[in-house]
Amino acid sequence: MTLPTGRTAWLVLGHDYLRQILADSRVSVNRLNPAYPHLVEMDERAMGAISLVSRSLVGLDPPEHTVHRRMLINEFTVKKLAAMRPRIQGIVDECIDNLLKQEQPTDLVTALSLPVPSLVICDLLGVPYTDHGFFQQSTLVAFNRKSTQAERMQAGAGLLMYMDKLVTDKEAAPTDEDLIGRLITKYREAGIYEHPHLVGLSMLLLMAGFETTANMISLGTLSFMENPDQLAKLTNDGTLATRAVDELLRYLSIVDVSGGSRFALEDIEIGGVTIRKGDGIIALLSGANRDPGHYEHPDTFDIDRGAKSHVAFGYGVHQCLGQNLARLELEVVYQTLFARVPTLRLAVPMSDLPLKDEASIYGLAEMPVAW
Repeated sequence: MTLPTGRTAWLVLGHDYLRQILADSRVSVNRLNPAYPHLVEMDERAMGAISLVSRSLVGLDPPEHTVHRRMLINEFTVKKLAAMRPRIQGIVDECIDNLLKQEQPTDLVTALSLPVPSLVICDLLGVPYTDHGFFQQSTLVAFNRKSTQAERMQAGAGLLMYMDKLVTDKEAAPTDEDLIGRLITKYREAGIYEHPHLVGLSMLLLMAGFETTANMISLGTLSFMENPDQLAKLTNDGTLATRAVDELLRYLSIVDVSGGSRFALEDIEIGGVTIRKGDGIIALLSGANRDPGHYEHPDTFDIDRGAKSHVAFGYGVHQCLGQNLARLELEVVYQTLFARVPTLRLAVPMSDLPLKDEASIYGLAEMPVAW
């Protein structure tokens, strides 16, 4: 395939091929290497700007990646996150309370989709929610492929300065009350604490922790509206919530390209084709999740399917750490929203909804609803 930059890369589509390539130790996620298949031009200044976040986790290969992932893995287990369910339920209920007080139509994105994951990630990290408007807007600019390089760098620099101050403040007296405080303690006890690394890691967790889930809330709600038979199944049997979320993650695949971008460290043969050392690779998550060889009628939204094998969170050692948190938030939102607002409907034709076609994380910019 030809990238927007004019460079070429291999496109991997099939479910089995994608899992094979993402589990291969001969591919790299190092975003600072010239071989990495960026979708936008990256000059020296831009590469320097992304290095802190990239080198914190997502741009690291094993064994370095393994060390830092181990610091985080116990924070995102199903058991650990189950303790957050009452707080997440309270956040969702409060947002729906506020939604129902607004004049109709109102925008579901600003009333529910954004505030729920924003409040959750702020609670988890120990970030003051009063600052959510700043980091939401900054992340929107940073993930927008139509933003100029100067705009992306300005947004990134602003986020970096904010997170640097927050981490500095917490370093003086880290507590067990929030994830950043716990990480400061863990890294210090391991003897590998570095202030810049934790700033980059905290910034990554903040940016990734709400934009993805926010878009899934909007698009998942829209998918249920488009498929009332599937919504009826969910509302009649709440035990289907987990299956419904997995099916939505498969069906929507909102982190499509960036989650599977790699380059080859050695020659790799896959599907009878040789990918040469230094070649860029785009393992397309939506291609795998809509693979007709793996899923029967893949373009149909069916919560009875059993889509647990989807790759919406990636695959291999870089599979998304926060997937259990995202699933929990989505389950609570869908179950609560349609139970409390059963007449929820779009207030405009679906064709009028503004889609984030230009964004690295797909979603809706606005979703007017009524009830």
